[in-house]
Amino acid sequence: MALLLAGDIGGTKTILRLAEAHPQPEYEAALATLYEVRYPSHDFPDLVPMVETFLGAAQQELGRSLTPQSACFAVAGPIVNHTSKITNVGWMLETDRLSQALSIPKVTLINDFEAVGYGILALEASDLCSLQVGVPQKKAPIAVIGAGTGLGEGYLIYSGNSYQVFGSEGGHGDFAPRSELEFQLSSYLLEKHNIERVSAERVISGQGVVAIYQFLRDRHYAPETPEVSLVVREWESQVGRTPKTVDPAATIARAALENRDRLSEKTMQMFVDSYGAEAGNFALKLLPYAGLYVAGGIAAKILPLIEEGGFLQAFIHKGRMSSILKRIPVYIVLNPQVGLIGAALCAFREASRSSLVD
Repeated sequence: MALLLAGDIGGTKTILRLAEAHPQPEYEAALATLYEVRYPSHDFPDLVPMVETFLGAAQQELGRSLTPQSACFAVAGPIVNHTSKITNVGWMLETDRLSQALSIPKVTLINDFEAVGYGILALEASDLCSLQVGVPQKKAPIAVIGAGTGLGEGYLIYSGNSYQVFGSEGGHGDFAPRSELEFQLSSYLLEKHNIERVSAERVISGQGVVAIYQFLRDRHYAPETPEVSLVVREWESQVGRTPKTVDPAATIARAALENRDRLSEKTMQMFVDSYGAEAGNFALKLLPYAGLYVAGGIAAKILPLIEEGGFLQAFIHKGRMSSILKRIPVYIVLNPQVGLIGAALCAFREASRSSLVD
């Protein structure tokens, strides 16, 4: 058994979780959550006092002394030489300093989407929606893609007796238009932003939802409704300011889900189709016969739109390779805390490597 500390560190909020891991013969470990708190990141000058506050509250709540053997923190940004800077709050996280200050033998920092990759390994059936059953193969590669603020792509490869998690920058690959309308969208973005190329992330992300809406609006595809127009224009007036006070992507998605705004409905249709096509491109490169998992902050929230069929149709629409893609299981991740679960599993792995687990 191991006592683990997992964290999902962001510029706005930080979630900390204390968990116990019990090694299982069929799995790496069964994770049991003991205590969890969400904190506004700006309320603390550094991660150390936040963790100290958290552990003190957990000890009082659980009525026993708590000393984690291992900790893993998922951060939304790059990690260089075991160090990461959380720009919005000015935190500089260094594993050696955190380990010493918190008296935790092993501290690890990982990218937030890498944490999602670990989390996939510990999900339950209830955490997933099966979009395509496929023909699953044990120990085959696993692909993870997730649109949220940006577009994350990663993969898992079986090695030895477990999966190893790898991140990538696939979301920054080129956007591949497949229709005249998508070619027009690409040209619109090139001109609007005075750029030389359009990345997949510029279309398949929260900012992409807004970009598609702006394109359709400016091309007079359909009239705007006052509610959506007000939010989008307020967001446009705040470009360059942080943080923004409105979320137009959420407003557009909600209007589409409720079938009350034709412009939003077309926006989300183009978004879902592009998302499926990019997932299919990624799958062709990796052949993840153990599953392609769609994570991120958007997919679960627009699940009815994804289940309408456009995502899967675009996923498998690859000419002579379509039969291959029909064999790949496709899942939508429903659990919004998959990254936190992954951080806990990573902490367990590191504790095991360091012989900290009984």
